[in-house]
Order: sequence, then C-alpha cells, then structure tokens
Amino acid sequence: NSSDPSPPSFTLASIPGLEVAHFWMAILLCSMYILAVTGNCAVLFIVKMEPSLHTPMYFFLCMLAAIDLTLSTSTVPRALSLYWFSTTEIGACLVQLFFIHTLSAIESTVLLAMAVDRYVAICHPLRHAAILTNAATVKIGLVAMARGVAFFLPLPLLLLPLPFCSSRVLSHSFCLHQDVMNLACANTTPSVVYGLTAILLVMGLDALLICLSYILILKAVLRLASWKERLKVFSTCIAHICVVLAFYVPLIGLSVVHRFGKDLPPLVHIIMGNIYILVPAVLNPIIYGVRTKQIQRRILNLI
Repeated sequence: NSSDPSPPSFTLASIPGLEVAHFWMAILLCSMYILAVTGNCAVLFIVKMEPSLHTPMYFFLCMLAAIDLTLSTSTVPRALSLYWFSTTEIGACLVQLFFIHTLSAIESTVLLAMAVDRYVAICHPLRHAAILTNAATVKIGLVAMARGVAFFLPLPLLLLPLPFCSSRVLSHSFCLHQDVMNLACANTTPSVVYGLTAILLVMGLDALLICLSYILILKAVLRLASWKERLKVFSTCIAHICVVLAFYVPLIGLSVVHRFGKDLPPLVHIIMGNIYILVPAVLNPIIYGVRTKQIQRRILNLI
C-alpha cells in the first residue's frame, strides 16, 4: 500500500454481507440514541427542579448525563448516516477520536468522585457536608475536564503527522485511537506507548481507586451491628456500582476485542463499539431512576 500525504480521512466500517440489514441496524441504533437522549435530559431536568437532589452525588450524576449526551451525539448521528445513506467517509476522524477518548476519561474521573462521595458519606458521615460542598463538586468537575483534555489531546496530535496507507477502512462505525493507529504506514511506537500510558493513568488508576474505596466501605459496613443495618447502608451504593459496571465492562470488552480479536468477524467489532458508546448512556438514567424515589415521583408527575 502506498501512503497518502493529504489530510487523513477514513472509511467507517459497514457490516460485510449484511448491507440489506443496515436499515434495521440503524433503527435499533436510533432507538437506543433517542432513549439515551431522553433519559439523560430527564435526569438533568429533574435534578434541576427537585431541591432535595441538590447534593454532590446528583450533581455528579448530572455530569455523567452531560458527558453521555455529548459522547453519543458526537458518534451516533454519523453512524446513522453510514447505515441510512451509505456515507462511509469521515473527514474529521481525529476530532471524533479526541472527543470519544476525552469524554470517556472525564466520565471515569466522575465515577471515581462518586465513589469518594459514597466513601465519605458512609465512613465519615459527620464530615460529608463539610468535605463535599457544592463548590468542591464544581472544582472536581473542572479537574475532571482538565485531566481528560491533558491526557488525551496528545492522541490525535501524535497521529496527525503520520502517513496513512491507501486502505483506510476502520473496524467500527466511529474513530478510536488504536483502530486509526493501526492504519498508519509508519512507526507508531510513540503513539502506542503514550496511548497505553494514558489509559493506565486515567481509567486504570480510577478503577483501582474505586475498588479501594469500596474495600474501605465494606470494612466500615461490616462493623455495623445488624445485617439489616448493613444492607440498608450498603444499598446506597448499589446504583453507583451498577453505573461503574456499565462503564468499565464495555470498556474492557472493547479493549479485549482490539487486543485479541483480530480474527473475529467484523460484526463483533461493530457491536462491541456500539455497546461501548451507548450502553452507559442508556443505562445510567434507568439505574438512578429505579433507585431514586424523587426521580420516580417527578417522572410520574410528568407522565
């Protein structure tokens, strides 16, 4: 393959042999996107309108909702144009790549902040209001944004000067760093090393600290006198645990597919990519809607 010095544009992956099913694939994707947008907008509206939810935990939930809205909107409409109108070429691939990885890093940081919130609320309840104030919550949100940008802005910048081969067909219906990097006709070692380092220092470190926070929470819960009291206290963490799993399980699954699934059918790569983008955005509002009586009440009133 020869290299092309023009600005990089890439071809989004369709489903080989299943072109006739693209319309129905798009219907499913569009339905999930509408559900994600509706659910996350509802969370933002309900938290704004319900004074009892003006607490750090639900401000963090609003941050997750805003992140999921931005992430799904920056990817799904472009994928829908692929399935409905067969517009396979994407020119702003590196821009989309930046948004996907940066927003994922911000979401990981917010999930860690929510874990810290649960730790302080359970292990140091008398100090919770003094430690996690509204001002502190805003600062955490700003730090999460700065951290995501600082760690993942170099990803597209490292790819930008590379020559890309004439075959620029991606494995997904959106742009991911490892997927784009594999199409370069040059030494990608700096990009490989930096990408792995960024993932480990952000998502990897966050996951480790979240696990540590729950180990400390479990130790505190097990010191309580009765099982009924233990279950009551730990039940306040169930929603957050589900949200953490909804984020990290698709992330790990997509990483495993990229690392070990080169021989898997293209359909597997496409499905795993869509799960990674849409499952957290769809599930997060449902999880907190089921677990929060104020949100349930507001939804019933709206209906």
